[in-house]
Amino acid sequence: MDSSLHKEITERLSEFKFKPEASGMLRGGVCPSCKKKELYTNADHPWVLRCGRLNNCGEIFHVKELYPDLFDNWSDRYKPTPENNNPNAAADAYMKHGRGFDLAKVQGMYTQESYFDRELKIGSATVRFPVGNGYWERIIDQPHRFGKKKANFQFGMKYYGTWWKPDSVVLQAVDEIWLVEGIFDAIALMHVGIAAVALLSCNNYPEEALRYLQASRGGQECLLVWALDGDSAGRAYTKKHVERARAAGWECAAAQIPQKGKSKQDWNDAHQRGALTAEDIERYRYHGALLIAKTAAEKAMLMYMQSGDQSEFYFDFAHRLYWFKLDLEQYNKVRLEQDNSDDHNTLSEAALREAALAQSHSIRQIANCNPRALYFQENLITGESWYYFRVEFPHDGPAVKNTFTASQISSSAEFKKRLLGMAAGAMFSGNSAQLDRLLADQLFNIQRVETIDYIGYSIEHGCYVLGDVAVKDGVLTDINGEDFFDIGKLSLKSLNKSVHLTINRARDEYRTDWVNLLWTAFGAKGLAALTFWFGSLFAEQIRAAQSSYPFLEVVGEAGAGKSTLIEFLWKLFGRNGYEGFDPSKSSLAARARNFSQVSCLPVVLIESDRERMGDEKSHVKSFDWDELKTAYNGRSTRARGMATGGNETYEPPFRGSIVISQNNPVNASEAILSRIVHLYFDRSTQTAESGEAADQLKYMSVENVSGFILAATKREKAILDVIREKTPVYLKQLRQSPHIKMPRLAETHAQMLAIADALCLVIRLSDAQKVALTQQITDMAAERQQVINNDHVLVQEFWEAFDYLDNGDMSVLNHSRDPSLIAVNLNHFLQVATERRQQVPPLRDLKKVLKTSSRRKFVDVKVVNSGIRGGQSSLAAPSTAVKCWVFQRER
Repeated sequence: MDSSLHKEITERLSEFKFKPEASGMLRGGVCPSCKKKELYTNADHPWVLRCGRLNNCGEIFHVKELYPDLFDNWSDRYKPTPENNNPNAAADAYMKHGRGFDLAKVQGMYTQESYFDRELKIGSATVRFPVGNGYWERIIDQPHRFGKKKANFQFGMKYYGTWWKPDSVVLQAVDEIWLVEGIFDAIALMHVGIAAVALLSCNNYPEEALRYLQASRGGQECLLVWALDGDSAGRAYTKKHVERARAAGWECAAAQIPQKGKSKQDWNDAHQRGALTAEDIERYRYHGALLIAKTAAEKAMLMYMQSGDQSEFYFDFAHRLYWFKLDLEQYNKVRLEQDNSDDHNTLSEAALREAALAQSHSIRQIANCNPRALYFQENLITGESWYYFRVEFPHDGPAVKNTFTASQISSSAEFKKRLLGMAAGAMFSGNSAQLDRLLADQLFNIQRVETIDYIGYSIEHGCYVLGDVAVKDGVLTDINGEDFFDIGKLSLKSLNKSVHLTINRARDEYRTDWVNLLWTAFGAKGLAALTFWFGSLFAEQIRAAQSSYPFLEVVGEAGAGKSTLIEFLWKLFGRNGYEGFDPSKSSLAARARNFSQVSCLPVVLIESDRERMGDEKSHVKSFDWDELKTAYNGRSTRARGMATGGNETYEPPFRGSIVISQNNPVNASEAILSRIVHLYFDRSTQTAESGEAADQLKYMSVENVSGFILAATKREKAILDVIREKTPVYLKQLRQSPHIKMPRLAETHAQMLAIADALCLVIRLSDAQKVALTQQITDMAAERQQVINNDHVLVQEFWEAFDYLDNGDMSVLNHSRDPSLIAVNLNHFLQVATERRQQVPPLRDLKKVLKTSSRRKFVDVKVVNSGIRGGQSSLAAPSTAVKCWVFQRER
């Protein structure tokens, strides 16, 4: 092993807490799988880590999987030097250390070249192999940057119908040929003396190469061993190719590496783990024979002959479950009969035994489908857990995947009911003992997948979960065939079913002209709304660094385009045909769930200011803007008790951002108003051109613009660096402004200005657009300060009416005996105003906003000893106790 690589690997291995031994071994490490101190490896060549608990764990870990970053930048680590003058230095290192090959056996088969992706504008060194008139090359420098593309084909002719073979392999001189998918797989088998060829794709049937081979061998027989990958595609094409080759007259067999866990293993992986011994090869042949067995009986006999001591077992064949049972009494009877027959002298012992088995076993179908437990998932907060199953059918219908609870797999009756409920026509006809045997095998050491109960960013995992795509550390990952994200050591999925994001990953379908359309339709205010929306993607990280993230208020005249704007902004995130929800129409529990089901995505509250009719349901009146206070800092908006019998509570933090969209400004306390960045839209600036641009935004498909969320989340680190750097700069500027007095307003709008700078990393803004956006956010801060300084318009109307009615000569409305206070009974106020024919706001609206009064600061609502009770003709009651709204007088 290279000394520098050995040093880095040894440093990383300290996480397992090995105990070094004089024998050159590292032992007593903590196994990542079973967590027991049984992990060991060779101290001088720590390529493979093994768990010593062979019966209970026995896991094997290759350092290339544990620390992939040490094996993905070969050009920087291994450069040609004047001493070695080796142009293939990086390629040689990759083949030796990255693939585990003996360079003496592979020299001359490849060269070191380079590849450049014009769309991504990134390049890498490659290991290139000539194929036909072209070549195949493997990208070796940080291949994850290229997405799914790990290799590059450049052929002068199609490779279908042919294969690639190692130079040292002479196909005419061997009795069997293994057909594998990859070039590295063929080289790995060559290292253990197996003649192998690479098809380069599982669906490539090498008809032309086989025809040439048959002619070159002069009719000499040769066994074809189909050894494709162990994934679903490789297994399916193995069966197809065997059937086709047999029809062409070839003798065929198969070999398969049984797949375990989330990582797929191929022949090169087996070579690096030392798992290509003669015993291993026999095991792989056995699994290949099971794969291509023609009947259920043939497969059962293979399994019994392999196990030798199991008289009963289950097995699957053609996506059905069967139960094998051997009648030992009948078997012994047949064996006695064989001893007295002529077959005893003409057949071998193995043949006699197989014949006896064929006459003494029974096979019964116990399910018309194949249910298989994939992994275990758990919600650690609520304590709920499930087993995730995939059910496959023998017909052409797609596989069905869903969850089973522990109670649903505890008996055959419950299992049967759940199976019928989740998969149409799926029937389990076995008994409980057979089910226990089935599940005992499938659930032992089953994989565990971490879960989140929302859509968006998981700060604990540092990962965005966005529907069927995840983004972690700038790298996109598609959801796998088992409905979770397999990202290195992380296995993660979302349990949320309410929010659906449809994100188009095709870069060439992403349109960028929407930026100028947004500018034309809504101007700088549209860009300000986009800035907040964009910042929502990083709300969790911003709150972690700066303790808060503001709310956005989008209000204005009907027809000003608020809904068009918000629905388009949702399209940028892959959510189509959605605007928000009305909190006044929602129960407290429903609101809490809406706030909890997203992270780093907006929660949009719409139409909560509408006029309430007298017959409106009582639950409508329960919404209070002060419910949102804690969301500003990311704390829970609601707590609920857990059904555990104890005193546990569930208080999910608020992980998203708040957007308020309605016709009228929010009527709330200063604490809420200061948390809001405010945008007002009207129709005064609308033109034919802006209307046309708004229409184009309205009808633009989510497929054309949803790439924005990927472009943003891929640049997470750079964006957060800009926000972290620029926020203090803008905060200092706003604090020095004479128009901004409240510290919180300076903080919230400084965040918006910093996010606006970060937005330029994702979209292109002209200088004029950037200046206008900066000015818009600065003006918003000053305007918000003015709103907070002034009382609400209804409060102003109230005090104007009060001052007119309560003239300075004698108190008509002020019940307070304290000259520093004003105490007003609202019903008395309304009565006097009506007598004087004064227009006053409705009391139900006044009660909502009077507490925000700043000109005369609100004190309390309480019973006071009236100084005017009994002295006014309008009050007939003799009592002097009056319930009043109490305020401080102006100073």
